[in-house]
Amino acid sequence: MIFSYLQVALGGAIGAVLRYFVGSSVAFPFGTLTVNVVGSFLMGVIFVLMVDKGAERWAPLMMAGVLGGFTTFSAFSLDAYRLYEAGRVTAAGGYVLASVILSIGALALGIIITRAAQI
Repeated sequence: MIFSYLQVALGGAIGAVLRYFVGSSVAFPFGTLTVNVVGSFLMGVIFVLMVDKGAERWAPLMMAGVLGGFTTFSAFSLDAYRLYEAGRVTAAGGYVLASVILSIGALALGIIITRAAQI
């Protein structure tokens, strides 16, 4: 169990550095877009190569760690696709809409509350 946590920690550090590198190398907001799209693509590749092929022991390092540190959007994309692939099309669409709308709404609320609290 501790090995999985160490994998996630190491991978998260690597992913965060990679995200920072891409974000600072590509003009705003395309750095974030690039990270999200590339991370989602890699999540799909790694999901097939590791999980479907029986290499789950490295999934915490690569999926939760590196890609989780690189972009959590990849995990969201995988969740949405897995709902769709399971035939739960309405649930997948609802999950996508709710995730985007609620996340942007929560971000805006955080900004509004924080700005209002500043003196």
